[in-house]
Amino acid sequence: MKIIEWWPLVDADTRGWLIEHNGEPLPPNVIADIMAVTGGTTDSEWWAGESADGPQLSDEAVDWIEAVCRQRRGAESWLKSSIASRIAFR
Repeated sequence: MKIIEWWPLVDADTRGWLIEHNGEPLPPNVIADIMAVTGGTTDSEWWAGESADGPQLSDEAVDWIEAVCRQRRGAESWLKSSIASRIAFR
């Protein structure tokens, strides 16, 4: 299962942790959530496996999460400026 498929299926807390700690070794609860939604399968596209510090996502997955985060920040920024300009014109 690709990251784009499991991303919306994991808990919001898991997605939040992955965004805030992008590139860091994964804690057991994050791994458990990902494995639960993927049926326990890993894909080399997003799973780098074990490192000296613990299990990690691949560089491609880290980049994908960063892109999602930038996209989300851009949408939030646009929404805030849109609301501000509507209020200013009233």
